[in-house]
Amino acid sequence: MKHFDIVGKRYLYFLISFILIVPGLIGLAIWGFPLAVDFSGGSLSELHFDSGQAPPLQTVREIYAEFGYEDAEPRHSGESDLIVRSKHMDDATHAQIIQKLEEASGSTVTVLRFESVGPTIGQEVTRRAVYTIGFASLAILFYIWYAFRGVKNAHRYGISAIIAMLHDVSVVLGMQAIISHFFGWEVDTLFLTALLTVIAFSVHDSIVVFDRIRENFRLTRRKPFEEVVNDSIVQTLSRSINTQLTVFLTLLALLLFGGSTTRHFILIMMIGLLSGTYSSIFNAAPILVVWENQEWKTWFRR
Repeated sequence: MKHFDIVGKRYLYFLISFILIVPGLIGLAIWGFPLAVDFSGGSLSELHFDSGQAPPLQTVREIYAEFGYEDAEPRHSGESDLIVRSKHMDDATHAQIIQKLEEASGSTVTVLRFESVGPTIGQEVTRRAVYTIGFASLAILFYIWYAFRGVKNAHRYGISAIIAMLHDVSVVLGMQAIISHFFGWEVDTLFLTALLTVIAFSVHDSIVVFDRIRENFRLTRRKPFEEVVNDSIVQTLSRSINTQLTVFLTLLALLLFGGSTTRHFILIMMIGLLSGTYSSIFNAAPILVVWENQEWKTWFRR
């Protein structure tokens, strides 16, 4: 098994993770996220013009302004489709605006989607989303600590899994920032669902490797820590890749042949799945080795 020296090249894999994470986080800091109405509050309309040609954006802005919505932000999502964001709007006002758009465009307007969320509800959803991710992280930490309580320094396994999970969350957030900037995809509750699923996948993969490390320590107590960890990673490598490949191919089929409403969700899942597979193999267990050797004491001297 020594020909797969994954742990011995751990700093190379840490560098790759750094390269994957940093550009996305820089993009996140510069561009931020365009929040959907689920989080920010307001109204969102997705409209289809049956004539095949949507009216000019300036015309749409003027019609919305007539009803007191000067902040309306229309954009094309296709030659005959529009997506319009504005402050909170009731159904009656929305119906009047649709009628005005039909008169201005000379076309029947089909409402594909209309969502309206008050600002208070949007803030509450955002707050609960943060609490959910924080609670999930703490629950994972205590679960792994309890599950590995018979192992020396059991808390290290939980913290290493959390670090690997944060790696995957950072990759997903960074990629979302880039995708949002160039394609205009907003962060909504489906994104949150995908993020929580990515967290679950990430921790599951790490636990598989950690469990094999625990078993190997019971069988080979005299082997060096680094060697046991490397053997454990290699032994679970094919299982991890085969499992994730099966899920990835299923998601790829959904991305290619599924509806447009789930495309964003599926893409985020695929990004998180790839990141989770990488971090569970090349980050989570090697972090244990760094911790065991207390290598940070020599980083600056190197």
